[in-house]
Amino acid sequence: MPPAEELQHSPGSQSNDTQPSESEAAAEIFAAAADAEAAGLWTQIKAEARHDAEEEPALASYLYSTILSHSSLERSISFHLGNKLCSSTLLSTLLYDLFLNTFTSDPSLRNATVADLRAARVRDPACISFSQCLLNYKGFLAIQAYRVSHKLWTQSRKPLALALHSRVSDVFAVDIHPAARIGKGILLDHATGVVIGETAVIGNNVSILHHVTLGGTGKACGDRHPKIGDGCLIGAGATILGNVKIGAGAKVGAGSVVLIDVPTRATAVGNPARLVGGKEKPTMHDEECPGESMDHTSFISEWSDYII
Repeated sequence: MPPAEELQHSPGSQSNDTQPSESEAAAEIFAAAADAEAAGLWTQIKAEARHDAEEEPALASYLYSTILSHSSLERSISFHLGNKLCSSTLLSTLLYDLFLNTFTSDPSLRNATVADLRAARVRDPACISFSQCLLNYKGFLAIQAYRVSHKLWTQSRKPLALALHSRVSDVFAVDIHPAARIGKGILLDHATGVVIGETAVIGNNVSILHHVTLGGTGKACGDRHPKIGDGCLIGAGATILGNVKIGAGAKVGAGSVVLIDVPTRATAVGNPARLVGGKEKPTMHDEECPGESMDHTSFISEWSDYII
């Protein structure tokens, strides 16, 4: 009879070392669910593109080369971004390989892309389909290109990250520093003129409209840009400066200039921005995620006394 040690580690027996932990099992389930969601969304995008090609033959070649000829969302968006951002010195083939290698090497990037697509489709009433978002919404495209530049930045490939950042700014009029940290489920609505600084942080499920600046004060170094919590809504033309915190679920009204922290679920409006309900006891709205509801005007009844 073999020794007890051999019995314990024999091929027919199972040790705890070979059993996946609960966290590993959960990660596998999550990955499988994310793969299924991405595959389902890609099937829908191709169906939409096929329908559009039939309805508008003038776009058939464009839709085939950009969507229908590709086997995955990652390949399609890599091809599209490569063509959008290429120049005489940054060839589309080089950019395609760069985007595709980055997306396929990090599944979290693909998952963020799926969340961003859903954000645009659900929150923007002008967005008629997922395929139109992928093809034509420059806020969505700018965020995807930023995600690749951020990955390059974290890999210490800073010259290439900055070159890509420059092309995104030139082509889409959206300036997102590659060192900024941005979550998923992000909507840049209209997107023109959005500026997000180097040390800015943006949580998940945030909506930001055009001409928003998340900038520094012009005098500070180091960690000097705003931190935007999950579910926030930042109105058009808002300017948020300095290392200030916008709490989860907060709203910043259009055209506001914010230089101090905004509490969770509070609303800041005006120039300089003031908290609805007052500084001492600001009114807390009921919405957990204004970034999803896109409700820009619920504060008016309490703010109307200040309107001339």
